[in-house]
Amino acid sequence: MNVAARLLTSLVARRYAWTVPLAGALLAGCASLNDATARLASLGGAITPYRMDILQGNVVVREQVQALQPGMTREQVQAILGTPLVASVFHANRWDYVFTLQRQGQPPQRRVVTVFFDGDRLARVQADELPTEEEFVASLAARRPAGQAPALEASEEQLRAFEAKGGAPTPAASARPEAAPDAAAASTARSYPPLEPR
Repeated sequence: MNVAARLLTSLVARRYAWTVPLAGALLAGCASLNDATARLASLGGAITPYRMDILQGNVVVREQVQALQPGMTREQVQAILGTPLVASVFHANRWDYVFTLQRQGQPPQRRVVTVFFDGDRLARVQADELPTEEEFVASLAARRPAGQAPALEASEEQLRAFEAKGGAPTPAASARPEAAPDAAAASTARSYPPLEPR
């Protein structure tokens, strides 16, 4: 290497030598920042952010697999199980039905049903432990307990207390004859312009 190239290399190395430690510090800061934001997002685990349900693949239940009989055609199998998720050209005599469900607060579900053909006829079925249709629907309805549901109606006592605080009168109170305003006074109190010109 000639003298000019060595001099240029040393100048560049001295001038930008501070960038390597700075880059290392920034990367370390990013990792700790990621952990801190994860903790802040859930407020220390007290609040969990909403995560949507992820449903992928074909839902195959026990009754569908029990309906399959050896010797069925591919069309009959497809009518019962639906279109396969995986039908490979390299494995033309095999269809795979894969189902995954990820829900917040529940362990992920994953089931695989594999259908093997001999030519155009069903030879055998290999399947994971499958739920019945009722069990599957019940698992969809199962959520984390949210606690006691709030009452959606106020008692008469709560309504009277609300009115005493200066709240709006309840529909029951405005329906009372002594509280009903005069219809003529109500029509003169509010006058609105017509919607369309006459």
